[in-house]
Amino acid sequence: MSWLDEINWNADGLVPAIAQDHRSGRVLMMAWMNRESLALSVQENRAIYWSRSRGKLWRKGEESGHVQKLHELRLDCDADAVVLMVEQIGAIACHTGRESCFYRILNDGVWKTVEPVLKDPHSIYQAGHSHE
Repeated sequence: MSWLDEINWNADGLVPAIAQDHRSGRVLMMAWMNRESLALSVQENRAIYWSRSRGKLWRKGEESGHVQKLHELRLDCDADAVVLMVEQIGAIACHTGRESCFYRILNDGVWKTVEPVLKDPHSIYQAGHSHE
């Protein structure tokens, strides 16, 4: 039995994947992985996700250069979520140009943006692409 067989994939054959900075522990983003993307991530030592909107593999950083080098892979107790401890190249994980996709906090019933854009997303991505 493969280590991949121990994962409880959802009905679509996907598992939620949380990327965390391997040094600070900061949660950078959440995406989805299928069996192929998870196997390739381990094989290539970099985060490769499954893009549900495009229906294809998404090698994080393929457009932006903001690659996530994989340092460690963890599986939760129910085997239905993974955490990727990564080194975020360029210090930007979010397609908005921020360090983390989790840049809003709930403050008195309103979502408030609390982190700056580090790089203009229009300068990160080619015309016509809003995210990877």
